Formats: sequence, C-alpha cells, structure tokens
Amino acid sequence: MLQGLSLFWVGAVLFLNGIWLMGKIGDREIGIIDIFVGFITGLVSLYLAFGPKADSATIRGGALLLLFTFTYFWVAWNRWNGADGRGLGWFCLFVAVTCVPIFLQGFATASNPWDYWLAFNWVSWGILWFLFYLILALGRSELTKGTGFLCMLEGIYTGWIPGYLLLIGAMPGVTLPSGH
Repeated sequence: MLQGLSLFWVGAVLFLNGIWLMGKIGDREIGIIDIFVGFITGLVSLYLAFGPKADSATIRGGALLLLFTFTYFWVAWNRWNGADGRGLGWFCLFVAVTCVPIFLQGFATASNPWDYWLAFNWVSWGILWFLFYLILALGRSELTKGTGFLCMLEGIYTGWIPGYLLLIGAMPGVTLPSGH
C-alpha cells in the first residue's frame, strides 16, 4: 500500500511540475506540491528504512525513494529563495546516473510484468532527471517546454495511474516486497 501511496503522489507532483515547466503555474505557487509530496515520500522512506519490517529490500526502497524526496524539496527551496538551480541540476545528473544500474538490475531480475514496468520506470525517470541536469546545470533552456511535457506524461504513466490502481487493489498478480 505504501508503494501505491508514494506512486500516486509522485504522479501528481510530476504532472504539476510538468505544467509548471510549460509556464502554466507560477514559480511561487508550485513549491507547495513539492513540499507536500516531499513529506509524504520522506515519511514512507523513513518507515521503509527504519520501520518494524525493515530488511535489505525495504531499506533499498527507502533509499531510492529519497532520491525523489530530496529532488522535490530542492525544487521547492529554489522556488522560495530564487536560486538558479545549478546545484539541483548537478544533483539530477547524480540521480540520472544512479538510475542506470537500478534499471539494469531491475530488468535482469524481473520475473513478472510489474517488475519489467518498474525497470522501465527507472529508465523514464533517469531520462527526466538527465533533462533537468541539461536545463539547470548546463543552461539548455530550449529543452524546458519539452521536458515539461515529458514530465506530465511520466506523472501519468509512472505514478498516477499505477499508484491509483495499487491503492484500490486493482493490480491483480502484483506481489510487492514486505513493507510496500
């Protein structure tokens, strides 16, 4: 259930941040969803890593979810203080590179459609984080609107829909590790 909760709200924040990147939401307004989802994913991460059912799989899940948490908090911080985002851009490169072995391991060990879907998500998220690196750290602003559109799409197919389906129990055959 925690994975459904996290994915659902990750979908919301990606969708809305995509709209923001396309210039449809103001800089001073977008931070609230980033803070809200940062707290949700942060709490889930801490529970996975330190909760009563913590094991190597849940600790890994918590650590990876914190990549999202920290990104959302940093986006909100930059909107609040007016930073140019270069530091966040370099963090996004770190995360994009981290997504490569996560995808490779996930794909190599996948045993059902959910596992393959999750591996594919890590490729999708890695591409998005790499685009944020290009925009923020390297100043490639011409990529902003296209990245916003991709962010919206990824919000729908990597978070919103699967998160909702998990929350309502409509993902038959999906077996999640303990703690999720």
